[in-house]
Amino acid sequence: MRQIVLDTETTGLEPSEGHRIIEIGCVEVVERRLTGNDFHRYIQPDREIDAGAEAVHGITNEFLADKPRFADVVEEFIDYCRGAELVIHNAPFDVGFLNHELRLWREDAPAIDKLCAVSDSLVLARRLHPGQRNSLDALCKRYSIDNAHRDLHGALLDAQILADVYLAMTGGQVSLHLGGEEHVETGLRREAVRHIEVPRGKLRVVRATADELAAHEARLAAIHKASGGCVWLAEDAADGGAVAQ
Repeated sequence: MRQIVLDTETTGLEPSEGHRIIEIGCVEVVERRLTGNDFHRYIQPDREIDAGAEAVHGITNEFLADKPRFADVVEEFIDYCRGAELVIHNAPFDVGFLNHELRLWREDAPAIDKLCAVSDSLVLARRLHPGQRNSLDALCKRYSIDNAHRDLHGALLDAQILADVYLAMTGGQVSLHLGGEEHVETGLRREAVRHIEVPRGKLRVVRATADELAAHEARLAAIHKASGGCVWLAEDAADGGAVAQ
């Protein structure tokens, strides 16, 4: 299974207002393992970046002045992504921008969600944690993933963090090798399994007192009377015990 964890940065919020993609970051995950075969490009948008957007990602017009345009990297990007499952946090935003760029490149270009399956990790997070904050920062805190180096948004950095978050949300443990050196793959790091020897003594048996047994029987009788049947009393009866009425 090949997955591409993807994020973009843009000049603003709405492609319908002429805003463009200025950074694409992708992290490849194959069979729940980070491969290191990542895709990262800065893109010259041929327009000014909104001040609000620049405050979020810190990318300036001057920095992008000598970068390639989307048309220069699109075929490489399509070849990289084709047939994979894209994992995106708040997928409609990034998919909308990618499809807008593809249409500007070529009117008959296929939509990105026709080239790839798309999974929205925000939808998954909301299903797993209803009623809670599910931003990338909130999920990092919830799953103990270090994002202290994330002062500003960045497509590749956010994709790398999201890859760790997604692996944690969908199982955390990637693989466990038994025999020889044992370890656990978490997507973040390899952790040695420590075996702790606990001294074993004689097992202590604590038996119920007569009062506790009487209270237990009274509770079962009350359950039987209220529900018309108590499975524990039925088992007692099958063993020769009496069923309270």
